[in-house]
Amino acid sequence: MIPNGRISFWYADIGGLPPVRPSLPGDREADVCIIGAGYTGLWSAYYLKRLQPDLRIIVLEREFAGFGASGRNGGWLSGGFAWAHERYQQQGGRTGVQAMIRAMATSVDEVIRVAEREGIAADIVRTDELQVATCGAQWQRLQADFQARQSWAVAEDDCELLDAARLGSRIRVANAQGALMTRHVARVQPARLVQGLARVVEASGVHIFEQTPVTGFGAGRVQTDRGQVKADYILRATEGFTAGLPGLQRSWLPLNSAQIVTEPLPEPLWEQIGWQGQELLGDHAHAYCYAQRTREGRIAMGGRGVPYRFGSRTDVRGRTQPATIRALLAVLHRHFPMTRRLAIDHAWCGVLGVPRDWCASVGLDRQTGIGWAGGYVGVGVSTSNLAGRTLAELVLGQETERTQLPWVNHRVRDWEPEPLRWLGVHAMYRLYHLADRLEQRGGGPSALARLANRLTGR
Repeated sequence: MIPNGRISFWYADIGGLPPVRPSLPGDREADVCIIGAGYTGLWSAYYLKRLQPDLRIIVLEREFAGFGASGRNGGWLSGGFAWAHERYQQQGGRTGVQAMIRAMATSVDEVIRVAEREGIAADIVRTDELQVATCGAQWQRLQADFQARQSWAVAEDDCELLDAARLGSRIRVANAQGALMTRHVARVQPARLVQGLARVVEASGVHIFEQTPVTGFGAGRVQTDRGQVKADYILRATEGFTAGLPGLQRSWLPLNSAQIVTEPLPEPLWEQIGWQGQELLGDHAHAYCYAQRTREGRIAMGGRGVPYRFGSRTDVRGRTQPATIRALLAVLHRHFPMTRRLAIDHAWCGVLGVPRDWCASVGLDRQTGIGWAGGYVGVGVSTSNLAGRTLAELVLGQETERTQLPWVNHRVRDWEPEPLRWLGVHAMYRLYHLADRLEQRGGGPSALARLANRLTGR
């Protein structure tokens, strides 16, 4: 039987779940209280301490540091810009969006720099990202995306189109017509990164209290079932779990994503596939996949599976549905038919935060002292670092290039109440899957996908 859940394979890879830290031992006071001990909360604490070491900082975590997406993601340290440029352009203009693209890109080097300085061994390998087109419609969309990225003229060497022959010299994906290659990205082991960061933050004097669910918060205070924390600033860093907080049930939708990981591949099989450069690999389907080659020579393959649970419910410690495992296996075998006899060693899932306009944000309300960051829509490994740097500067009142970026204090309306929320998201992904099937049969870019995007504001 395939191990299913247990948070993620990434924890099995490091010998199991970490020891649990103590809970909040009663009422406390701090300068800054952070809700959530994932990447966003930990990076915020890290940079706050670097900028002002005497700050009293408390991090509250319902489970353990790295329980959520920070310990379950696909390990893409991409620095990518995954959101609608036009929506940020309304707030910051063209130059503001370009500044944001450049700032996002800095996160890759920054994460690597901190990991090296702090001795965090997170299996980080600099590489390229390959978005592969496996039919004519995908190839058309991919070329259009390339032209759109070039139109922003941020970095001339940022990306490049590869034809089928050039792609095949690096990695052999069945039926590939070409790929969009993005440079200056990296592969990471997510759990190693978040656990290392938590140790560094704690060693700097930050108090991390685990097994401490937050039951409410407002200006100047956070209430838990273990006591109350009074603080001048409160930072919400709960990403895909935000809907579980009182009063925020319709804010960021918890979108489900799942992964499987194979047994280690024998070297003759790698010789058939290629993939010697550790590239991050995805396809350009509407219901897309994402994959990495791990340190010990496995393939970790991810995708959406069952996209959303009614009422914004989340999974039980990473356990996913058998149908999702079968769907991911089908994707793996479609792209790499030679892997059909490989065993699957683990399956799991998690949630990522999706705002109503599908655009990430970071911000701080000066009147209440309440800040937030998230809504990364799947590119949180790198984006959370920029968010942490920005939140730290906002709290300390520093005016920098980061605090002027157009995602700062970007706000959108809430998601619709149930059952409209469930119906909308599931309809979107049904349309995506149907569009993908039609496109694979030889049709052009499907209008069904455009309808799906309009339906949910993507």
